[in-house]
Amino acid sequence: LPASMYTEIQRERPDGGNILTHPDYIDGNPDLIKPKKLLNPVKASKSHQELHRELLMNHKRGLSVESKPELQRVLEHRRRDLLIKQKKEEEEAKKLQSPFEKELLKRHQRLDQLEKEQENQEDHAPEFIKVKENLRRTSTVTGDEKAA
Repeated sequence: LPASMYTEIQRERPDGGNILTHPDYIDGNPDLIKPKKLLNPVKASKSHQELHRELLMNHKRGLSVESKPELQRVLEHRRRDLLIKQKKEEEEAKKLQSPFEKELLKRHQRLDQLEKEQENQEDHAPEFIKVKENLRRTSTVTGDEKAA
């Protein structure tokens, strides 16, 4: 049974069973506009062409793509070491704070918290207390001006 199905499919497709359809422009119809292959903007760029040319030259010479000039490798290694040293120094500076500096930081943080709490309490005070405080300030200022 499967062999007979295969022969039926072969009869339906005389082109040998090719599933792909052929484009219309191969027929040579002069009324149709033939499509042109699009240019790849990456391959068309000068930098890509120069890089490709350099890679081909290196391949012909037998140079590995991974191998960099010795000077460049040394400079990159020094830069990397310098960055690692700087990070270590910063971490050590943070760790090696004196007890006096730690105590100052704690007190500073406590003062900041107290100021925030006072601001919050002032914001939640009833309005008549705020008005009364403003009246006191204005009355002391005018009283001081009269005395002067």
